Amino acid sequence: MAVNVFSTNATVGDLSRHDILAWLNSSLDLNYTKIEELCTGAAYAQFMDILFPGSIPLKKIKFSTRLEHEYIQNFKLLQSSFCKLNVEQVVPVERLVKGRFQDNFEFVQWFKKFFDANYDGREYDANSARKLAGIAATSAKPLPASTKTHPPKTAGVMTKTTTRQAAPVSAKAPTRQTARPAGANQLDNKSEDLRKQIADMKIAADGLEKERDFYFGKLRAIEILCQDHEDDTVVKEIMEILYATEDGFAAPDDDGFADSADGNVEEY
Repeated sequence: MAVNVFSTNATVGDLSRHDILAWLNSSLDLNYTKIEELCTGAAYAQFMDILFPGSIPLKKIKFSTRLEHEYIQNFKLLQSSFCKLNVEQVVPVERLVKGRFQDNFEFVQWFKKFFDANYDGREYDANSARKLAGIAATSAKPLPASTKTHPPKTAGVMTKTTTRQAAPVSAKAPTRQTARPAGANQLDNKSEDLRKQIADMKIAADGLEKERDFYFGKLRAIEILCQDHEDDTVVKEIMEILYATEDGFAAPDDDGFADSADGNVEEY
């Protein structure tokens, strides 16, 4: 069984993201450059293979993927191995797969503590383990599309048409490059930053809406249960708490609870 560790303000060390990345890359022979790349869950799976061989089916882990549903599958396998080993830490899958720095940095800080508490010093060849599992070695990131292009066939064409093509080619005037306005690159970078901020805000808003709906559903279930036992003294006190208002708050109509789209949900 695994040794459980718990991260608090007192237990989390002072490891920087550079320290974490150096540990990841040296231990697993990878080339991660950002903490956010841990959102695939693949690195954690191989660390579990180091700590507890056979605790996780490495062949099912997707290393070279950019698909969120495959990230989720990797983390589900990780959580399953945690359950087998009685690891009490819950894997916050929905937050990790979004690829945000803070969520992934907090989790890897805990995992580093967990690794240190359970590692017995055995040697491990990460590349060989990935090869045995049928996984492409060394990199967890797909190769850029430019590396897959075929070499141009221009040379073959020129060999056959050198006599006819030589004169027109040499007669071509040089193409004039239109200079970009000063500051254009800065504007492009700023636009990209704004697009990223908008995307992050949308993700955060979606998460808040899900959380709001979840707690509203809980409150609604409690209200229905209380309405069936209104004569009970404790239930009356619970109802008073449910219907208590603050200054400037307008209580919703009775049928307002049934429609979560009215905006009344947000008052809770």
